[in-house]
Amino acid sequence: MPSVPLRVPPIPCIVHDSVFDAFGWCTSDTLTWVSADGLGDCAPPGTENPPGLGFVLQPPEVDFLPAELAALHLPRVPLPDGARMLAPWAIDDATDLLYETRTRPRAALLLATTSLAALFWGLHDWAHFHAHGPFEERAATELQCDATALVWLRLNAELVGLGAAAWERTRVAAVDLSRGRFAAEGLPFDPERLSAEALDALDARARDARGATSRGAAR
Repeated sequence: MPSVPLRVPPIPCIVHDSVFDAFGWCTSDTLTWVSADGLGDCAPPGTENPPGLGFVLQPPEVDFLPAELAALHLPRVPLPDGARMLAPWAIDDATDLLYETRTRPRAALLLATTSLAALFWGLHDWAHFHAHGPFEERAATELQCDATALVWLRLNAELVGLGAAAWERTRVAAVDLSRGRFAAEGLPFDPERLSAEALDALDARARDARGATSRGAAR
């Protein structure tokens, strides 16, 4: 099963404090990614979880996550016989259970995808797993996860074979998704929060924070 380690470092919070009760409760660092044939179809993400997206349980499997046979959802991805994955409906459950058991997501799960949309949503969910909250402010919660996923996508662009134009289409789609969520809650939305410039600045803040942490540890 060929796999690629993606870099998924901590990304600063861009929403108000009430959205999460344990933002960054464990430090995100790497995510193992497997695919059928690389990035796959590059259509931008929509409102629904795309096919060909799954979080496969790593051995030794934890017994508290709802799971299904991975082959049912990921028939094209080269996985071991009998591999199981997090049930597609259980992202929110997993966010709670990983936090409650203090289980590092990368110790329990790897990401398998067959398209760019699936990779975007997988990274979005990976951000969820590291930021626990009551999920009462959905638009703001998803905005944070979208921003994090977009920064991670660009950080790994060369590794996954993602071109600048496809990343930009994904960013524009994420803006549209976020606009719809905020409208559904009767809240204003500033698209500049997901602009390329804002994401550049967010990435720079993340790198500065990592540099400060490294310097502090070296003292």
